[in-house]
Amino acid sequence: MEMLFSKLSSIPFVLATRTNENTIWVVLGVIVAVIVFLSIFFSFVPVRLWISARASGVKVGIFQLVGMRIRKVTPSRIINPLIKATKAGLIVSINKLEAHLLAGGNVDRVINALIAAQRAGIPLDFEKSCAIDLAGRDVLNAVQMSVNPKVIETPIIAAVAMDGIELRAKAKVTVRANIDRLVGGAGEETIIARVGEGIVTTVGSSSSHKEVLENPDLISRTVLNKGLDAGTAFEILSIDIADVDVGRNVGAQLQIDQAEADKRIAQAKAEERRAMAVAQEQENVAEVQGMRARVIEAEAEVPKAIAAAFRDGKLGVMDYYNMQNVISDTEMRNAISKNGVPTSTENKGK
Repeated sequence: MEMLFSKLSSIPFVLATRTNENTIWVVLGVIVAVIVFLSIFFSFVPVRLWISARASGVKVGIFQLVGMRIRKVTPSRIINPLIKATKAGLIVSINKLEAHLLAGGNVDRVINALIAAQRAGIPLDFEKSCAIDLAGRDVLNAVQMSVNPKVIETPIIAAVAMDGIELRAKAKVTVRANIDRLVGGAGEETIIARVGEGIVTTVGSSSSHKEVLENPDLISRTVLNKGLDAGTAFEILSIDIADVDVGRNVGAQLQIDQAEADKRIAQAKAEERRAMAVAQEQENVAEVQGMRARVIEAEAEVPKAIAAAFRDGKLGVMDYYNMQNVISDTEMRNAISKNGVPTSTENKGK
């Protein structure tokens, strides 16, 4: 009985212990659920950003931030520039900022450009700033260049004056951004190309390179008066010639090249005439050889004619001997004349 009584008395303690354990587990589960819920909530809803916006005077609802999350827009990329614009006194629509961001623009750079333009007194509205940014140009850099002009240095440009002397010039072009022509206007490459063309034209129209060396500002005035900034995104303030060097004597070099070419042409023509003369000489030699062959052929007919005259009785033996004597005497005289021995007639005269 005592054992039974002891067991019955321990039942309430066990039940109480199990109840406490269940309560603890329930509390722990609730705490974990709350932590998970809060972590998901704070990760999806930027409460800190909303608090910062409200503290800065930006009227934005927390559901607007949730909507940005749903539209896959990073809220900080909209709210932080909006806070900056509000503090600067600019009135900008949050929907326009979000639309510009979704279009691929840089919201922070646009707001910085608007603030800089407002401080510098440059007329620039939000729509134009967004258009410049979406066109691929740095709108903030354009505003800064409107306040602080930029110096563009051209490469060394070679030009030849009328006297044939080459001049190498380098120019520095001071430009200021033209906000109204940033969309659709040409860039720095066009400015450099036009300035180079103007330098070449000015130097090329000079009668002597000395004129350019004496007055390098002649290039600046001539090039600046051409209106080279037309159709570009810049306004040219000044063109300064930084350096002018004398290069090659192109005219003399061209004359040397022309003389060398004429000499080669004359040599080629002389060689052609020489070859023709050699060919003509060879033809004459061949013709002489042919004539000699015909003479030898004709001489070969003489013995035949003599034999025929003997057979016909038109030539006697004495006639033949007399003819041989004449031939021998002729050969002897020829031999004496070739050796330089004076003949008997010449000896008598001496």
